[in-house]
Amino acid sequence: KMKILLIAFTLFSSILGYHEKTAAIKVWGNCGMCKARIEKTLKIDGVNKAEWNVETKMLTVSYDSNTINLDQIKQAVATAGHDTEKFRSADSDYAKLPGCCRYDRETEKTDN
Repeated sequence: KMKILLIAFTLFSSILGYHEKTAAIKVWGNCGMCKARIEKTLKIDGVNKAEWNVETKMLTVSYDSNTINLDQIKQAVATAGHDTEKFRSADSDYAKLPGCCRYDRETEKTDN
């Protein structure tokens, strides 16, 4: 009985995990508060895991491509005040960040 349950669970997990993708995204920020904000922002439907590295500025995200796409993830991060390579945060969202979180913005990232 346990063996059948284990086989069923493994099969079910592989079907569910079929559309899971992992991506690395450059996200600007400075500190642990930024890390907490970025990761909390991505506690949304379709995102299974999000981890931002303060030193490398790289966000590793695992997500269900049937539920959410990479651009939606990047846009959510930008809405929280953090620029990505593709989406620049609105000045009003950036202005809401605490002083220690205000990273130097690159002027060439304007294809938002």
